[in-house]
Amino acid sequence: MSENKNSTGITLAGLSLVGAGLGHFVAPQVFESFTKPAFPNDTARYIKINGTIETALGVALLVPKARKLAAIGGLGYIAYLGANAARHR
Repeated sequence: MSENKNSTGITLAGLSLVGAGLGHFVAPQVFESFTKPAFPNDTARYIKINGTIETALGVALLVPKARKLAAIGGLGYIAYLGANAARHR
């Protein structure tokens, strides 16, 4: 039962991440205000890059055999965002 609850949570997280990632393409203006400080040059391009990464990570979470890779990729993505935010302070 515990594994099923965990799987449901991961599936919901994957769907949420896919939705957020696709949102970068549907309504990029929503993401501009908090993307611009970390990516001040060519912000629109980075909104699309971030949307692509988030969509890919979300899809990977939806595939049970790819979840470990998604977790590693998620950590890398957080490091990438953090490094850019720190660099452009």
